[in-house]
Amino acid sequence: MAPGLHPKEIKLGDLLAGRLVTVEEDRSRSDAVRLIATSGVRRMPVVDAAGRLVGIVTLDDLLPHVAAQLTELSELVGRSRQHEVETRK
Repeated sequence: MAPGLHPKEIKLGDLLAGRLVTVEEDRSRSDAVRLIATSGVRRMPVVDAAGRLVGIVTLDDLLPHVAAQLTELSELVGRSRQHEVETRK
């Protein structure tokens, strides 16, 4: 707790370091990754159409999916090179 602040007097809203960033539950993983990256947050509330909390998505939740996409892209480079070699024979 910061000096001069009493824990019983502080409210959770006082601890927010800016605007709360949320993602709607019907958005894609890519949208969530983009929001997390542009907002600079590690955790983001997931809300329904009425704005009610339905969950929380974290950077740790999304990293395996991003890593899988990057792996697919890296494999594409190898396949492209192989295709080029085969077509130039």
